[in-house]
Amino acid sequence: MADAIQTRYRVEGMDCASCAAKIDTAVRRMPGVEDVSVSVTAGTMTVRHGETSDLATIAKKVVGLGYSVSEIVGKDTANPAAGHQTACCGGHIHGSHAHPEHNHSGHDHSGHDHSVQAGNSGTEGLHGHDHAPSAGPWWAGRKGRLTILSGAALLTAYAIGHLVPSIAPYAFIAAMLIGLVPIARRAVMAALAGTPFSIEMLMTIAAIGAVIIDAGEEAAAVVFLFLVGELLEGVAAGKARQSIQSLAALMPKEALLEENGQTRAVPAESLAVGASILVRPGDRISADGIILSGESDIDEAPVTGESTPVRKGTDETVFAGTINGDGVLRVRVTAAAADNTIARVVRLVEEAQESKAPTERFIDRFSRYYTPAVVVVAALVAIIPPLAVGAAWGEWVYKGLAILLIGCPCALVISTPAAIAASLSAGARRGLLLKGGAVLETLGTISAVAFDKTGTLTEGRPKVTDIIGFDRSEPDVLSFAAALETGSSHPLAKAILGKATEEGLVLPAAAEAKALGGKGVTANIEGQPVFFGSPQAAGERVALSAAQMERITALNDEGKTVSVLIIGATLAGAIAMRDEPRADAKVGLKALKDVGIRTVMLTGDNRRTASAIGLQLGMEVRAELMPEDKQRIVGELKREGLVVAKVGDGINDAPALAAADIGIAMGGGTDVALETADAAVLHGRVGDVAEMIALSKRTMGNIRENITIALGLKAVFLVTTIIGVTGLWPAILADTGATVLVTINALRLLAPARSAG
Repeated sequence: MADAIQTRYRVEGMDCASCAAKIDTAVRRMPGVEDVSVSVTAGTMTVRHGETSDLATIAKKVVGLGYSVSEIVGKDTANPAAGHQTACCGGHIHGSHAHPEHNHSGHDHSGHDHSVQAGNSGTEGLHGHDHAPSAGPWWAGRKGRLTILSGAALLTAYAIGHLVPSIAPYAFIAAMLIGLVPIARRAVMAALAGTPFSIEMLMTIAAIGAVIIDAGEEAAAVVFLFLVGELLEGVAAGKARQSIQSLAALMPKEALLEENGQTRAVPAESLAVGASILVRPGDRISADGIILSGESDIDEAPVTGESTPVRKGTDETVFAGTINGDGVLRVRVTAAAADNTIARVVRLVEEAQESKAPTERFIDRFSRYYTPAVVVVAALVAIIPPLAVGAAWGEWVYKGLAILLIGCPCALVISTPAAIAASLSAGARRGLLLKGGAVLETLGTISAVAFDKTGTLTEGRPKVTDIIGFDRSEPDVLSFAAALETGSSHPLAKAILGKATEEGLVLPAAAEAKALGGKGVTANIEGQPVFFGSPQAAGERVALSAAQMERITALNDEGKTVSVLIIGATLAGAIAMRDEPRADAKVGLKALKDVGIRTVMLTGDNRRTASAIGLQLGMEVRAELMPEDKQRIVGELKREGLVVAKVGDGINDAPALAAADIGIAMGGGTDVALETADAAVLHGRVGDVAEMIALSKRTMGNIRENITIALGLKAVFLVTTIIGVTGLWPAILADTGATVLVTINALRLLAPARSAG
């Protein structure tokens, strides 16, 4: 559909895969709808549709299934609570419908007919879900109240049965109907929307059948246990949803804006790019930005998981949601509230949760055939023994009804998305952004990782590694060189000035400073001419001895850039610099090798420098490569039968990132890094690549456990039901119990894991 557009909704009340499946099926059948993606954990639905699609009718269809819905307008996607603010229980859309001609801004709703509200449409309580924000207590929601009412009715029926046995059957039927009526209404609405074999329909058939065969007491108990199971599913789903929503809660509500020499408090969401804000000690930083002045320890644990505060000063980057330590900072805002690192991570994780993994797609297809097959098997169990061998109808109909409940596919269907959603959320909290279940699955099969060098394996900026005093002391060499470089923005000059600041040196005054293109810089210091530049240019001024040249050559062989200092007519010393490996690079690469993953460096840098870094890190090196060469080598590795991940900065490595099975962007959450790759290591730790792969393996192991729980419990109860050991009560536990166990098992992935290496 050439003119297809995309609209996202916040959907309240979803808490299991069955909910998502009903919504998906119903909306997919609407006119003009091309595709639908529903995420239980994120509580969102994305619809691809034509320009003429009636979005109000789509919303009403979802409301008819018992959920509330609100459109996520513009960049509100970044705020998981946005839907809570605009949701109407009837699902009326308070906002733009993504059509220029249908804009509700400034629309007066005071006299508006809310005919699609749940209460007015006759659908109030239809799904039995709590439509209030998930932060409320379980007992305060509609689902909690219904469960409590059903339980109270069941206890009352038992009391009446004990006091007046003759009316006990009627008391249990009444207790059953309190819980069953909303379940049955949901079943009918789901069937009309295209999902006839829903858990609600199977539950309704089983309960009514139990009454018909004079098992009203069990029917009432089964309905109550079903509601308890659904309530537990909702609580578990809420915890999974909160794991990513809690990221958004890190954002402060207010910021101190500096304007015209004055400071005033403003809403953090109103900050514009380029604005200057003041961050006091102990305050949470309200926006992504660059430090204009000040120095402080920044606690980045809420965003990056780093246990130790990071010392940051002028020109360094800070993230929204992190906590300022002991200093006052002035920060220039670099991203609006809807586009800061936290907001983008939340938005991209929500979108990733709507993307189904291969395993999840397979189980979805399997369940489409599995559920009708269970209905057929249950019917055959109920009918064949009485017809074929004259067995008692009541006994075998009872067993058929139990099998109907045992066969419900909820636990099986949720086994994969629950684990994947938990992993995506857990990864995001540690700065590991994975764009969907397919990426998460593939990562666990990676057998080779190709790394870019500059900015990926290394810091991306040179550092002073060696200071050599030939005729003057090392502090003199550094202070004179720094005096010459004062005011320069060249990366090598910044490295020297940074080292001088670190050493606490007092720099001499430099006069008549002048840059010599391609050679170095000169100035007068303390009455003497001073030169600082390349060894070749220095050789034109003074003679370098064989020993001095040998020392400089040795440093060059280590991949270091060497500049020499001449004071007067004497070679005073030299300074060597190199873009050093990241602090965790060696440990991170070892973590990959320890699990049998091959590592290779692909870089456009010169062979000597690349080989020196490669030797230091203990990895294979391919150097002096063009972007197309990197792409070719990735292809060669794949042809060797390896599953290849490419780690780079997402810009000059784009061809190789695209060619790899998984492209991983390394960096601080830039737009390019987040948008171009399959995954992103937001906080620049090489060790996080190994952690990402380990997370994938833990997730796939969790999925296998979930499938075993789901199918294993069903198999056990199927056998015990047929041989007459268990009945309807254990049957419903086999379904809702397995669903709760699977969800709780998946939530274990939210717990912090031991870091790789």
